Amino acid sequence: MNKKIFYTLGVVALLALSAWLVARPGASQQTNLTANVKKGLFEMTVTATGELKAKNSVEISGPTAMREVQVYQVKLSNLVPEGTVVKKGDYVASLDKTELMNKLKDAEAELQKFQAQFTQAQLDSSLNLRAARDEMVNLGFEVKEKNIVLEQSKYEPPATIRQAEIDLEKIRRKQEQSKQNLNIKRRQAVAKMSEVGAQLSQAQSKVDRLRQVVGQFEITAPEPGMVIYHRDWSGKKVIVGSTVNAWDPTVATLPDLSTMISKTFVNEVDIRKIKQGQTVKVGLDAFPEKKLTGKVVSVANVGETMPNSDAKVFEVNILVNESDTTLRPAMTTSNLVLTGSVKEALYIPLEAVHTQGDSVTYVFRKDGAGLVRQQVKLGQTNENEVVVLEGLKEAQEVYLSVPKDGDRQELVLLPKPKKAVPAAKPSNTLSAR
Repeated sequence: MNKKIFYTLGVVALLALSAWLVARPGASQQTNLTANVKKGLFEMTVTATGELKAKNSVEISGPTAMREVQVYQVKLSNLVPEGTVVKKGDYVASLDKTELMNKLKDAEAELQKFQAQFTQAQLDSSLNLRAARDEMVNLGFEVKEKNIVLEQSKYEPPATIRQAEIDLEKIRRKQEQSKQNLNIKRRQAVAKMSEVGAQLSQAQSKVDRLRQVVGQFEITAPEPGMVIYHRDWSGKKVIVGSTVNAWDPTVATLPDLSTMISKTFVNEVDIRKIKQGQTVKVGLDAFPEKKLTGKVVSVANVGETMPNSDAKVFEVNILVNESDTTLRPAMTTSNLVLTGSVKEALYIPLEAVHTQGDSVTYVFRKDGAGLVRQQVKLGQTNENEVVVLEGLKEAQEVYLSVPKDGDRQELVLLPKPKKAVPAAKPSNTLSAR
């Protein structure tokens, strides 16, 4: 029984001690974090996440003649892995040739048809011209025969002579007409052969061009480098199965890794702070220990809406000053753009600032063992800190959260600025002499 009483008293004592530790004066204040008022260079910054890309690159594209052969969209059937290092002329990708091969078969069939027509036109022209020439030869013989008849009729009666002369004249006229017909048929043959020959030439050119484009569906590297997949207008990478269109046949790029750019997007609230030439601190998510620098080289004048978002953003390109072998396209970057600075400024964390109403800002300042609720006048801000123009001094401590009974403290206001005393007006009264 004594042991039970002893244990019960011990538990009660422990509970009482715990309650006293929690409720004793100053216990809650010890858990509140504080920060010192700092003095020095205060930097205004804008932070934006970006992605590395090469400033200069060579595009690896499909045939630019796809529109010429009326092939407007094709599927990418094969592509080497991204990051593959290639030499000039090495295989990179291939496009689906199904539609193009169908067009080639149709063009070859049309070519065969025109070849047959051209051969037939040659045969017809040869036969027609040969018949016309034979007729000319035969008529020549008939003219000679009529001449002989006319010569032999000189001892005949005048009527017989006259008939011989008429027969000779008729055959001569027929010979002349035959000569004209031969010339006409020759010109007709030339015109027919020219027409069929032009159609044959066009068909042959079409087949040759299609065969040339078929060869270009096997895409090779125009220069040595590392293959990086191309991104389409929506930002998606072009991969196997993607559609390549005739207006943008690029499938990959060969970037120049010696000069890199961080492509980022800044929201419409902060874009007014960004100017060309501003200094940037660039960090890499893949290598947090690396600290790079850069400068803003371009700021978009027109905003755009990102996919799956209604927010308007503006593209900002940042040139990375350093050249590093670890830098690769598509690496994620954190960009801290320095938009301005204040020398010898007093500043505190934003968490220490509180507001009352719409205009009064204050902090909870530590004053020895006590507490002061002090009004402050603020200046420029960045993402973490704010400049204090009035109300605090260097090295003073401020609370980062509302301390116990802080809201009960009377607000210490800043002294009102003194009104300027107007200068005395000079008197116009003349002094007595």
